[in-house]
Amino acid sequence: MKQKTLKKTISLQGVGLHNGKNVKIDIKPAAINHGIKFKRLDLRDNNLIDANFKNVKAPILCTRLENSNGVSISTIEHLMAAFYGEGIDNALVEINESEIPIMDGSAIDFVEAIKDVGTEEQDCLRKFIKVLKKVEVKNGSKFISIAPLEKDLIIDFEIVYENPLIRTRRKEFSFSKGDLNTIYNSRTFCLYKDIDQIRSQGLAKGGSLDNAIVVKENEILNENGLRNRHEFVCHKILDCLGDLLLSGYRMHGHLKTSQGGHLLTNQLLRELFSNDANWKFETLDAQNKEIKDNTQQSSIAVNA
Repeated sequence: MKQKTLKKTISLQGVGLHNGKNVKIDIKPAAINHGIKFKRLDLRDNNLIDANFKNVKAPILCTRLENSNGVSISTIEHLMAAFYGEGIDNALVEINESEIPIMDGSAIDFVEAIKDVGTEEQDCLRKFIKVLKKVEVKNGSKFISIAPLEKDLIIDFEIVYENPLIRTRRKEFSFSKGDLNTIYNSRTFCLYKDIDQIRSQGLAKGGSLDNAIVVKENEILNENGLRNRHEFVCHKILDCLGDLLLSGYRMHGHLKTSQGGHLLTNQLLRELFSNDANWKFETLDAQNKEIKDNTQQSSIAVNA
């Protein structure tokens, strides 16, 4: 129930999915209430970016953060999901480019690196967001909502594709009881017919069968196929976990979505925190019992 950081620095290298550039990152331990921050080492000034839902800009095919000076960092969602699942509240991510490396298209490399160095418990209780009232965002047939739930996060995710292989799939994941490894291992995916259009937008320059599942009609082009039969929808749950941590805190609530994604999750967070009656802070002890928390809700920031 206490905040956590890393025991020591993690160093990783890889390619940016969208910019195609070689990227080096160092994930460093950080002090209590530091939260998650990104630091662009390729820039000298104004190079710090808070992992805050208010900093999300144009979340198309990835989550991109931008600070008040226009400095951005992209494709943060898989690393943020690893932080969520492994309990990392405080970390400084130093990076020499504008995009987090895609690694194998999942979060597993980040998770294994965190487990290799270990985590360190800090002398400060962790706060959770407790949802008090149902909040919903709709966009045509797409929707996302979050409703009250005691001391757990459940994500009920439905994907709807015309593709005959992906089709409509739905999975419910409980953070307290579900298989996180399956979520961690699930890779990003795309349709073969969309690749040219995506690249015409200057995106997916680093995309390959090494870091994404590619589906052509009813065939998976990757040699070894899927890692699990729910990999498509499980990857969407992975993205959702990472995007939720942009609230600065882990959540207790029941989230449901159909055809959700980075934009809808961000819109949900903005709607949830637009009214203090929708939520409150919850602090738990080792026995999972709530401790009275006098923190003002309106002071929400990116802290653990």
